[in-house]
Amino acid sequence: MTVPVHYIDAIRARYEKLGYLPYRWTHAEEAPAFARMTKPLSQARIGVLTTSGAYALGQTAFHYKDDTSVRAIPKTTPKEAIRFSHITENYLKDPRRDPDCILPLTALKRLENEGFIGEMACEALSCMGGIYSQRRVREELIPDLAERFEAQSVDAVLLIPM
Repeated sequence: MTVPVHYIDAIRARYEKLGYLPYRWTHAEEAPAFARMTKPLSQARIGVLTTSGAYALGQTAFHYKDDTSVRAIPKTTPKEAIRFSHITENYLKDPRRDPDCILPLTALKRLENEGFIGEMACEALSCMGGIYSQRRVREELIPDLAERFEAQSVDAVLLIPM
């Protein structure tokens, strides 16, 4: 039997245990500026972003406290070479057994080969989803991700939160 995880309670307890101030959930002042796609999915280049703290063998693991760095994982990386480092370690049991459940490179390559998507960007991007500083997310992480996706000329981004 699967026991549900009360995510918000777990985050609060984790931050308290680490000696952090209570986590302050962000509330957007306005709706995000979503845009309609200008081409069919079958012609689009799709970027990938996972907040699971995934990295490829040989890359530096994420550290836990406000790590706003990004790892670029080539889409050709075999799943056996995918590793994870994340503040919420208890959620990594399944991804460590099968990285495709949180970084679905195999499925995306299949969708690309079948013509469902035009192509996947050359590199999937990964970051630490559990960043305490909202300011650093806005001022460091988001601009870095936007620049990297722009450099890959993506038409849309698939966000895989953890």
